[in-house]
Amino acid sequence: QLQLVESGGDMVQSGGSLRLSCKAFGTLLEYYTIGWFRQAPGKEREGVSCVSTNGGSKVYADFVKGRFSITRDNAWNMVYLQMNNLKPEDTGVYYCAATGLGDGLDPQLYRYWGQGTQVTVSS
Repeated sequence: QLQLVESGGDMVQSGGSLRLSCKAFGTLLEYYTIGWFRQAPGKEREGVSCVSTNGGSKVYADFVKGRFSITRDNAWNMVYLQMNNLKPEDTGVYYCAATGLGDGLDPQLYRYWGQGTQVTVSS
């Protein structure tokens, strides 16, 4: 059973940076596309970015293009989300998730989810 654990969330000022990490346990991460999602209070969960099994394909939501970067290290069973030039609207709980059904930012594609890490960006 694949288990995912996120870390790296924090409170930062607008314009700051954070790097989120997602660690996989229980099986090899290389079999799965990994996505990052976020959910703000009162809002639906939305896709932020995803990376294919070998890292060759990456998808970004329009609202993070040019600011966020997703990478993975299959040798260490890790996926990262580098977030630069953070804005208050980036505030939310960030989740990593895994799917064997291909690439995309639809949460319904993803079977395995972490518990989330809080990101708060102050203005």
